[in-house]
Amino acid sequence: MTHRRIFIKNTLGSLAALTFANQAFPLIRTTAPRQNLGVALVGLGYYSTDLLAPALQLTKHCSLKGIITGSSEKAKKWQQQYKIPEKNTYDYEGFKNIANNPDIDIIYIVLPPSMHAEYVIKAAEAGKHVWCEKPMAVTVDECQSMIDACKKNKVKLSIGYRMQHEPNTQKIIQFRKDKTYGNITKVSAAAGYFDSRTNHWKQIKALGGGSMYDMGVYPLNATRYVTGEEPVAVTARQSTTRPEIYKEVDETMQFTLEFPGGAIAECETSFGKNMNALQVTCTNGWYKLEPFQAYSGIKGTTSDGKALNAVIPNQQAKQMDDDALSIIQNKQVLVPGEEGLRDIRVVEAIYRSVKQGARVVI
Repeated sequence: MTHRRIFIKNTLGSLAALTFANQAFPLIRTTAPRQNLGVALVGLGYYSTDLLAPALQLTKHCSLKGIITGSSEKAKKWQQQYKIPEKNTYDYEGFKNIANNPDIDIIYIVLPPSMHAEYVIKAAEAGKHVWCEKPMAVTVDECQSMIDACKKNKVKLSIGYRMQHEPNTQKIIQFRKDKTYGNITKVSAAAGYFDSRTNHWKQIKALGGGSMYDMGVYPLNATRYVTGEEPVAVTARQSTTRPEIYKEVDETMQFTLEFPGGAIAECETSFGKNMNALQVTCTNGWYKLEPFQAYSGIKGTTSDGKALNAVIPNQQAKQMDDDALSIIQNKQVLVPGEEGLRDIRVVEAIYRSVKQGARVVI
């Protein structure tokens, strides 16, 4: 009996101590993140329909779980094609309800640029991680508001610069880091296509249209990742061969960037002609990718005969898997919001240069 009383006393004392400890230091309950994250696409236009949705059938770390669209016709079609349940289908008015849906971990914003800030902020406030297509937004202030909202709500923000996930692109970035061909002296970058449409959002200023926002961020971002520097000045020239269509926005933009290390980048973007090349000239040689941003694959060569021809099955799948893995492992995403903001800072300077007809310091 004596031993029993001692046991009970000690046990009750231990329980009391444990209760006090739990009150002072609550138990931390950790839940291992899912190894496959649910993605909801916002906006079901061409890029979502023809590229992202098919890519999400190939990904390992994320999958298509939801859609947000203003079209009931599109919603029904996607529900049938991808087996998306009604509870994971939202219109824009019901977007806020996605906060209560545990199937959705990530919201991918695939809307015209003028709408990016609004819906990135809404997604962050819903407690979901956010992926946003390029360009990040129309202004630097909008970019900063997106970054702030994601930080405040403790969610990750990644910008859809898929080329930074692409192995041939990563190879030439490594050339710069290793100075394989010496110091960079010149960069030439051009991206464009002939757009025959006459009434599309890309031709409407209020929606964030213009070749510079849409295609121009490809050569702009490329000059930044190949040099590893931020441009300090820009001189830009805007033109059009179809003024009846390109009344509000730029059809073609040529811009020269100056970098602090001495490199000069000559860039061009257009909705009026096909262009897809990136060349980097260094003190001890050169390397180029042509095409450097095609969906079908990237190819290139170097001055000493190296072939840059690594192949991946799907660029969008690689990008989304990389970003999903960053969330699962709680690591920094490859292309955070700050990267998108830096491009838009230069884009704003490019438009100032056009307006002033002069070189602009960034």
